[in-house]
Amino acid sequence: MNEIISYFSTIPSSHRSLILVGGITIFWLIENTFPLFRMQYKKWPHAGINFFFTFTTIVVNFILAFILIKTASWTIENHFGILQWLPKIPVWLYTIIGLLLLDLIGAYLAHFVQHKFKFLWQFHLVHHTDTWIDTTTANRHHPGESVIRFIFTTLGVFIVGAPMWMVFLYQSLSVVASQFNHANISLPEKLDIFLSYFIVSPNMHKVHHHYVLPYTDSNYGNIFSVWDRLFGTFTYLPKEQLIYGVDTHMSPEENNRLKNLLKIPFEKSRSFKNS
Repeated sequence: MNEIISYFSTIPSSHRSLILVGGITIFWLIENTFPLFRMQYKKWPHAGINFFFTFTTIVVNFILAFILIKTASWTIENHFGILQWLPKIPVWLYTIIGLLLLDLIGAYLAHFVQHKFKFLWQFHLVHHTDTWIDTTTANRHHPGESVIRFIFTTLGVFIVGAPMWMVFLYQSLSVVASQFNHANISLPEKLDIFLSYFIVSPNMHKVHHHYVLPYTDSNYGNIFSVWDRLFGTFTYLPKEQLIYGVDTHMSPEENNRLKNLLKIPFEKSRSFKNS
């Protein structure tokens, strides 16, 4: 455990980039070999759009990174946050609690809120317009959504009182988990169900990308599945019934053209639900 803490305390930016690129590459190869669906689409042009949004997410996080670092440092220096108020516990338990809470606030809550407020949904909608869900979809976030997610991550670090090494560990796990649960991979059904009791499995998250309610408003988790089960937002749908996308933007001109995707948050909302 000490080795992990030491590594993530000083993890180079090049290693963080390698985790991102390596994850996409590995899951890309797996989904080409063992696809969940044999989708008829041009994979490279589709990936190009999603890689553009991956790049903008990296830029946003890089520009705002100093805020995250300052927040983490402040909580440690001022002994503020849930982790800082805990009695002395084993470091492995300290780490698990921290990761669970960061995932709750930085991922689950951020995701849930974006589905419940019209203004935030308009940005998150870009992610849901993808009708060909694969591992590149994981980072298909409008730059505006990247800012929103960063705010929630910072809020999580502040409330949890997480040291920076834990933040880097959480972000690395979050990236790989998202690439994994978006990947178009076919796991044995029993294995997928087993995994879904602990982490967000591919089939579990694919339900969230079904094109109509109530499935769109379910399975918000990213790393850990416990939050969906605890808060009653877990839903199951047989993979044979899945249709990707969102019912208000099913036209290829709307969901597969970069220019149009960038404009979606600023267009008049076609429909919104407070379910």
